[in-house]
Amino acid sequence: MDVTVLGSSGTYGGPGNACSGYFIQADGFALAADLGPGTLSRLGGLTDLAQLDAIVISHSHPDHWLELPILRNALRYVLEAGPLDVFATAETWSLLEGVCHEIAPTFVPHVITDGDDVKIGPLRVRFARTDHPPETLSMRFDYDGRSLAYSADTGPGWSFSALGSGIDLGICEGTYLDEERAAGVHLTAAQAGAVARQAGVQSLVLTHLVPGADEVEYLRQASETYGAPVHLATPGAIFTP
Repeated sequence: MDVTVLGSSGTYGGPGNACSGYFIQADGFALAADLGPGTLSRLGGLTDLAQLDAIVISHSHPDHWLELPILRNALRYVLEAGPLDVFATAETWSLLEGVCHEIAPTFVPHVITDGDDVKIGPLRVRFARTDHPPETLSMRFDYDGRSLAYSADTGPGWSFSALGSGIDLGICEGTYLDEERAAGVHLTAAQAGAVARQAGVQSLVLTHLVPGADEVEYLRQASETYGAPVHLATPGAIFTP
């Protein structure tokens, strides 16, 4: 199993970067976790969109899902492909239906919520609600004895431990450097490092930085609290748990 970063900008896409999106591959199975603005063209450069097997969306904030209606148009009107399994929260589905008007047969909707444990292709996927409005789900992917966890958006009231122990690779938001700016609904880089260390995450990737961020300082603060070097989720980077 490996994950390729499609985009990692927080709130809006910065120069040369897209919003949140990650492409996960395991045993020939292709899945996208979040599909924020700017990620679809990057995804299309990695795989045939018509061959995508599933999509999982963490929550209804637009920087995490707005490429879905565009993908629906591509599959329905150009590629003549589908059906595609899409897993998302109830609120995300409500918003998507308002935009697309007709989801079936292109998308097969699956509503996910806190505590769900599902099989998606060869992957076991677990979900836990984070400390972020609206309903936001962190997710853990397990395959062949290895695990990848993604925080989605969260404040300090969440921990990777909500997804169980033994996480090999954690992708964690660290949106700000200043706790006051994080306002309790996002993590700082230092908090991201501390959360990962407390949960015993073996390797940490920092994501969801605001555009224009001082990446060196973000990595310094996260590494200090994590107790080991931290990686940055740069577009195109590939990580293997």
